[in-house]
Amino acid sequence: MRGAELREVAPADIRRVASGSDAASIVNALTIDVEDYFQVSALAPYIPRGQWDAMPCRVERNVDVILSLLAQTGSRATFFTLGWIAERYPAVVRRIVDAGHELASHGYGHQRASDQSPEHFLDDIRKAKTILEDLGGCAVVGYRAPSFSIGHRNLWALDCIQEAGYRYSSSIYPVKHDHYGMPDAPRFPFESRPGLTEIPITTTRAFGRNFPGGGGGFFRLLPYAASRWLIGRVNRIDRRPAIFYMHPWEVDPDQPRVTEADAKSRFRHYINLHRTVPRLRRLLTDFRWDRVDRVFLSNP
Repeated sequence: MRGAELREVAPADIRRVASGSDAASIVNALTIDVEDYFQVSALAPYIPRGQWDAMPCRVERNVDVILSLLAQTGSRATFFTLGWIAERYPAVVRRIVDAGHELASHGYGHQRASDQSPEHFLDDIRKAKTILEDLGGCAVVGYRAPSFSIGHRNLWALDCIQEAGYRYSSSIYPVKHDHYGMPDAPRFPFESRPGLTEIPITTTRAFGRNFPGGGGGFFRLLPYAASRWLIGRVNRIDRRPAIFYMHPWEVDPDQPRVTEADAKSRFRHYINLHRTVPRLRRLLTDFRWDRVDRVFLSNP
């Protein structure tokens, strides 16, 4: 399988929920990567995969916190959910779907696409899709690779995603980062394969480089005003919807601490966890949010 040239989708091809030139009328896409604290890639060296079932799981409680915040603000979101989580906590999947949110795939076992062979990767994303569709009772058309682990060295993964029957992927982050990133990728949705749309995490362009504006650890590390400015700039200057991501464990300051982790990993994982809920509440009221399929696909 070979990577093809990446072609940006023309703005007219992208469905906007809201019309008009006012940036405040643009509806952005909110996404949640449903995994638990012990499944984070940065902590993988300290928590063997074989110990996952023995770890105290917090995902049900944390997803409920997010669902409550979304309900309070009338927002909708896309939940990229691990098949491993769905198998063990099917009620979480049902609550997501019953609340009107989009159920999407984060693969089965949170293995980076770049660490798998094409055959194993295809099996993983097919397995997750089947589990989620059976439990959710709905079609699953979206996929996100763990840790945005698709780049120039494994563009074959896009062929697998298409073969598995997904309509879109949100697996490329056009920034330079020590764990992921494809800084020369298009900043906005592009056709990665015929019939397969790639929706990159939001960045803003300044001083000749892309700056991350789509959430994750930067949402906790930087003051909230930075995230508000970055998303607002994309709406106002680029006239495009933003796509934002976070994890359920980020709303949980009381989660168990992995003390064996190195200082850098502990800093990244635990910084400002206590600030996430109030910041998320502000984010949900400062901008308009909906599901990825309704914001970016012409026929969701």
